[in-house]
Amino acid sequence: MNTSAFSPKTFVVTGGAGFIGSHLSSYLLRHGHTVYALDNLSTGSMENITHVRAQHERERGIESPSRFHFIRDDIMNQIVLDRIMSQADIVVHLAAAVGVQLIVEKPVHTIETNIMGSEIVLKTALRYGCRVMLASTSEVYGKGVKIPFNEEDDVLLGTTNKSRWAYAASKMIDEFLGLAYHQEYGLEVVPFRLFNTVGARQTGRYGMVIPRFVQQALRGDAIQVFGDGTQSRCFCDVRDVIEAIYGLSLHSSAPGTLYNIGSNEEISMMDLAKKVREMAGSASDIRLVPYSEAYPSGFEDMQRRMPDNTRIHGLLGWKPTHSLEQILHSVIDFEHSRL
Repeated sequence: MNTSAFSPKTFVVTGGAGFIGSHLSSYLLRHGHTVYALDNLSTGSMENITHVRAQHERERGIESPSRFHFIRDDIMNQIVLDRIMSQADIVVHLAAAVGVQLIVEKPVHTIETNIMGSEIVLKTALRYGCRVMLASTSEVYGKGVKIPFNEEDDVLLGTTNKSRWAYAASKMIDEFLGLAYHQEYGLEVVPFRLFNTVGARQTGRYGMVIPRFVQQALRGDAIQVFGDGTQSRCFCDVRDVIEAIYGLSLHSSAPGTLYNIGSNEEISMMDLAKKVREMAGSASDIRLVPYSEAYPSGFEDMQRRMPDNTRIHGLLGWKPTHSLEQILHSVIDFEHSRL
């Protein structure tokens, strides 16, 4: 990728014990950087951090000091955040409410975590001049029907009595705020929208569909497909996603521009369930579950979600390298090892 000349950096990764954050931390350590991973473990896990630390200990020399530091705390703790960001060159802000189920069940937590947390990160970054990689989501495109979604497209959200859209609206505020800090104060902010990032170590606890399907298939339980199964998504391997984030974090021309990060390999939920069942060697039934049974009131879905990656490809030459089949193999192998 066409990034600036390499020199070791100090990264702060908020949500560093989460699925994406732990993979990113491992990647940064392998590339010679120092990482401060901040996480309150509300959705992240110590298992992920143990994995990162063990890998780092194996790879670093006996005489070399550790470049990985884990801080168990909340991004709302401004004293702790100030202390670690005072040492940072780049902060990758991944800490947020995650998963459809959690978002619908806890809308107050979603709004406060996303908006207030991002505001604190941006204010602290401004104090020390850190570049901010600001994670957003394809949820921002809402009910848009122009496929693929381009960063310049208008967005269409549902009514405010559907708490699903509180998440999208809160991440839009994050983007507005980040770009305002760039425009008004010159802070290097790079907002990016993620499209269904998946891979090993992702939990199905909050509604993530691939680990949930795989776990059900391996246990021989019915694979539960919510809705009518015709809704489709594009799944991007976490290894591809972190390469994109890393490339943007070092590129001199990235700040002040929004980027999509995702795959264009589309599949319906029914076909995904069938593919998981086949690859897992499972005899599980596939059962349609109405949304009214799957989620509390306040849920509303969108039919398709596919990114236009023209912008990030033009800047970095980036495109996903892992197919859906490769992704499913990695998740099935990981879940096999857990079971």
